[in-house]
Amino acid sequence: MSFEIKLPLFEGPFDLMLFFIERDELDIYDIPIAKITQDFLEYIHHLEKMEIEVASEFILFAATLMKIKSRMLLPRPESDEEGNEIDPREELIRHLLEYKKYKSVIVELASLEEQRLSKEKRGNIQWELEQLSKAEDVDAEMQDLDLFKLLKVFQKVMSKYANRTDETKHTVVQYPYTIEQQKDFVLEKISFRDRVPFTEFVQYKPDKIFVIYTFLAILDLLQLSLVTITIGEGFNNFWVEKKEPVAAA
Repeated sequence: MSFEIKLPLFEGPFDLMLFFIERDELDIYDIPIAKITQDFLEYIHHLEKMEIEVASEFILFAATLMKIKSRMLLPRPESDEEGNEIDPREELIRHLLEYKKYKSVIVELASLEEQRLSKEKRGNIQWELEQLSKAEDVDAEMQDLDLFKLLKVFQKVMSKYANRTDETKHTVVQYPYTIEQQKDFVLEKISFRDRVPFTEFVQYKPDKIFVIYTFLAILDLLQLSLVTITIGEGFNNFWVEKKEPVAAA
């Protein structure tokens, strides 16, 4: 017994983003970046499971969403020259609004084109076919065709194919880490000691991807007020401390 799974295909990453926003009735000016990022990555993983090649623009867009998410987790938000807080989602929202505007215009133009084509009539089709048959006598060409000519054409095609440059391929690697797993890992480490230096997390498993996921997990815990950090000794080092819950009044 077999079954078939079908996923909707989208023209580009912005088209997919608008689909998520309209599906969940989200405010385009206040996008929940964590949820959108998770939905976006799940769609890409579904495509990979179905052995559908993921376009590079989708991969780049997913990396951009993760970058925005990490910037929003930082305890100190960026500010402009006037001291106003900069929303990391501002550029993404602007591009989405522009794409939505152009998409609506394209739909209207397509409708007008369809109406126009339904009103436009072709000329004398029979006369056109007769002129084409006079210009290209297929039967006469087939009479002059021999094995030598076929071989020459075959050689030209194979030569063009051999000289063709290899197409660019993108390989997406799914790492065996998640933010939630690394959050549990950090909380477990600091549960036995008052504080743990960040270098100790690095020394535990000196793998770049592991360190990145651990750092993002610490930022997430910091935003949830479950941990606090203090500047430590050494270059780019800090202490991670468990934050005691505040007793209710």
